Amino acid sequence: METLFSLAGKTVLVTGASSGLGAHFAVVLAAAGANLVLAARRTEKLDAVATQARTLGRQVSVVQMDVADHGSIERAFAEMHERVPHIDVVVNNAGMNVVGAVDVLSEPDWDAVVDTNLKGVWMVSKFAVQRWRAAKQAGNIINIASVLGLRVSGHIPAYVASKAAVVQLTKAIALDYARDNIRCNAICPGYFLTEINREYMQSPLGEKMIKRIPYKRIGNLSELDGPLLLLASDASSYMSGSVLAVDGAHLCSTL
Repeated sequence: METLFSLAGKTVLVTGASSGLGAHFAVVLAAAGANLVLAARRTEKLDAVATQARTLGRQVSVVQMDVADHGSIERAFAEMHERVPHIDVVVNNAGMNVVGAVDVLSEPDWDAVVDTNLKGVWMVSKFAVQRWRAAKQAGNIINIASVLGLRVSGHIPAYVASKAAVVQLTKAIALDYARDNIRCNAICPGYFLTEINREYMQSPLGEKMIKRIPYKRIGNLSELDGPLLLLASDASSYMSGSVLAVDGAHLCSTL
């Protein structure tokens, strides 16, 4: 059983790896045996994560990547092609949110959220798939969506729309590249405390929302480790197009 979820010998690219879920995922993957490619807009913010992974005995490369910029992603993959022999798994984790209902949200804010959360997933997946198909290599994409891609919350239309689209994009990629032995699955986290939602979680509205979660609490980051390692490892070799909600039964709660 110890080898079932092992990532020994695999290399994993994690986007948005400088903080929050991405930083946590990177260390979990390294602990399971994976070498890492860590990507973020500001590479200096990746130093602490890279150091932690290296203390586990892993090889770590750091690349500058703005997932909302096609040229930035293309340059990052060209750099990776020179430095990293192969990439086995891509974790599309980078994301952002801007609060504002439809009538007050500005076009730049809408574009920033959708470009990061959705377009970025498409573009990173595009270059990964191109690399895998050219090398006739199997591939594995894990998209970090959200329970808000499956249900809705108020005053964040760009976020919920982008995450719902990521769920469908996951299934589209799974369908289109199954014959290439490239699979794609998604994790839909419920509410976990990160930089992106800290202010909301600690507000009266956030506290009220937490009371509606059947578990009556937000998740601990470690409770995402099992689903992540399942999808990243060969234990899920016959899974593609799957969407795993990790939410304390929040999606099952009454309306």
